Amino acid sequence: MPLALLALAIGAFGIGTTEFVIMGLLPEVASDYGVSIPTAGYLVTGYALGVMLGAPLMTVLGTRVPRKRMLMLLMGLFVVGNLLSALAPAFSVMLIGRVVASLAHGAFFGIGSVVAAGLVAPHKKAGAIAMMFTGLTVANVVGVPLGTLIGQTAGWRVTFAVVAALGVVGLAGVAKLVPDLPRAEGVRLRHEMAAFKNVQVLLAMAMTVLGFGGVFAAITYIAPMMTHVAGFDDGSVTWLLVLFGLGMVGGNLVGGRFADRALMPMLYISLGALSVVLALFTLTAHDKIASAVTIVLIGALGFATVPPLQKRVLDHAHGAPTLASAVNIGAFNLGNALSAWLGGVVIAAGFGYTAPNWVGAVLAAAALVLAVLSAALERRGSAPGSVAAASASSTEQRAAAVRH
Repeated sequence: MPLALLALAIGAFGIGTTEFVIMGLLPEVASDYGVSIPTAGYLVTGYALGVMLGAPLMTVLGTRVPRKRMLMLLMGLFVVGNLLSALAPAFSVMLIGRVVASLAHGAFFGIGSVVAAGLVAPHKKAGAIAMMFTGLTVANVVGVPLGTLIGQTAGWRVTFAVVAALGVVGLAGVAKLVPDLPRAEGVRLRHEMAAFKNVQVLLAMAMTVLGFGGVFAAITYIAPMMTHVAGFDDGSVTWLLVLFGLGMVGGNLVGGRFADRALMPMLYISLGALSVVLALFTLTAHDKIASAVTIVLIGALGFATVPPLQKRVLDHAHGAPTLASAVNIGAFNLGNALSAWLGGVVIAAGFGYTAPNWVGAVLAAAALVLAVLSAALERRGSAPGSVAAASASSTEQRAAAVRH
């Protein structure tokens, strides 16, 4: 794998750390600014909304900029946002800093996926994408626990300063290691928008929303589930999340490896198994060892879907994949927000802390149904009769044009 992928992975590590570390530092931030924990939670919500809106916005703004330069600009924006958060004199200023940092998130992963896929041979594209996303998964194993520890001992502002420094390292890595890839000739915004007319692109994005939404339906409420149901103490939640992160790392690498060989079978297996495991979590959550094993499996199966889904979007948005790739990253955050809301609804309705697992199982099963539908439509579209019909239609159109 090219060294350029290391630079992309470092950037992904910084982005993954700043996205999730705030969850462990909310009490410190709330206390420092004199706001409530729910109010401090806007720092999480604001970031997620920034990713969803920033992914298409920053990608559109960068359509006329070479991809390497755009990646550098995005990492610069990321550094500015985190420095603003670290130095913010008021809560509102920190919220602005979080949103500024989030604007780089979706476009970096979207453009980075296109760049990563372009650095390797066609049969290694999913593996290259997985290598970049490894930075995001490792952030959950190393960056988030370490950032939380630094924030709790040296102060949360130091954590965001360190994350900003990681962004500088990522920026330098992109500048040094990523080659100057020419911007695709003839590709304009209308070409990028045309990808959304492709039903396969839309189905892949819907699978992203539902599949990864299934994961976050359970993980969003992992703390109360593990402390109130499994019987863990509060301090164990951090290490349970590390287990989840380890599962993510393994699933991401396996998903990237096998998606290059058999993309759709990989999706069938990972989504089907994820649905079953989430359903079983309602039972295993009552036992410490069983719940810990289940958390690892959820992380592994959930992230095993990421490289194949990202590659499927790139494959079907060929010719103008950048915007579609970035919007698919926003789809992950949409799935997170949707599933977290649904999980909260069933808990508030009195079904208990394990109820979000059923929500996740249903969402993952729905993603599997879409995967089967997508493959069926693809087979029908590539059937000999369909090809012949399309060829005849094209011939008739050319003949009509000549007559007129």
